[in-house]
Amino acid sequence: MPSRREAAVVIAIFKTPPHGVIFVERGAHLRDHPGQIGLPGGRVHPEDADLQATALRELREEVGVERERVTIVGHLPMLRQQLTNNFHVTPFVAVVAPGALVIDGNETAGAFLVPLQTIVTQGVRKGRIEFGGLHLPSLVLDYEGRRIWGLTARILQSFTQRWESELRAYVTPHLQN
Repeated sequence: MPSRREAAVVIAIFKTPPHGVIFVERGAHLRDHPGQIGLPGGRVHPEDADLQATALRELREEVGVERERVTIVGHLPMLRQQLTNNFHVTPFVAVVAPGALVIDGNETAGAFLVPLQTIVTQGVRKGRIEFGGLHLPSLVLDYEGRRIWGLTARILQSFTQRWESELRAYVTPHLQN
């Protein structure tokens, strides 16, 4: 059995209302998850000091958000990617200061925002996706014609489950400053 690789993603919440969360659409030419929607993030590189450094590097590379604009306010438990790769993925929760997103066309086909309120009130639901010609059960979040599913939906489920009990208290003060 191949060894698992480590990766990190960011639930990056804009500080300004409506507090959009950044999602990326991966380039269709990429080997891992081509064309899929996810959170900014990726695998650990040797130069990364830790998983948080990986998350911040990927946020900068994929959507041009520099470290100075980011306040990490927490992280969620590691999740295992189940369908296609052997990754342990650690999600970080961050608040991002206002500014433009700059898309890296090498990795990212586009980016869009989902309001934080939509995520925490609507949450994910059980659904089905088509993957490799199969119709599979998956958690999903549909927003403006886009379907967020798989590991990203599982991360959002973890986020929403912890929102009221702990995350809201850490995130809200950073959204109000």
